[in-house]
Amino acid sequence: MSFFSQVLAVARKDIISELRTREIISSVLVFAILVLVIFNFAFEPDQALLSEIAPGIIWVAFVFSGILALNRTFIPEKEEQCLEGLMICPVDRETIYLGKAIGSLFFLLMVEAIMLLAFALLFNVAVFQLEMIVIVLLTSLGFVVVGTLFSALAVNTRAREMVLPVMFLPIITPVIIAAVKASALVFAGKSWSDIVNWVIMLVAFDVIFIVVSYIVFPYVIEE
Repeated sequence: MSFFSQVLAVARKDIISELRTREIISSVLVFAILVLVIFNFAFEPDQALLSEIAPGIIWVAFVFSGILALNRTFIPEKEEQCLEGLMICPVDRETIYLGKAIGSLFFLLMVEAIMLLAFALLFNVAVFQLEMIVIVLLTSLGFVVVGTLFSALAVNTRAREMVLPVMFLPIITPVIIAAVKASALVFAGKSWSDIVNWVIMLVAFDVIFIVVSYIVFPYVIEE
């Protein structure tokens, strides 16, 4: 079996397992929609104001929903005492990392698509723009590659639900800042030339995070 086939096998296992239980999708979606509804009642229906605060609302919902989802990346194996079994599989540790990251990215993008639709309906803001979609994809990629690494680190701690955000948020903050700034320019009607620097920053962060996480993960999972 080739390297990519092994990666897809790990990702497929997580996707099938989640589609059967729907633990992550249901809980994360309920939380995300609740956040959007609360913000909807908190602000007056002023279109100019909504355009200004929209990036903050979207990324607050995305970040906390994403952390909630990433917390479950390795917990099923830990709870069922299957983590050791996963580690002794005849595959490289990097294969497990990439498979887990792809599975998490799949679910995060699914949740984000529904959240953007709910946001567009509640706030009447045009979020389905090419620029915004590119920003969401790049940010989600950086979010997941780092989150998967820290999820593996936190799963062996007692207070893993608290350990993950404490370790993870300071590292991912530059990506979130770039995403908020780029989204604000998109909602302000700016062109690609105005947001390209932020997009380049997101790409740079993604490349750095992928390389570092890929190298570090085998040592983290051994702990």
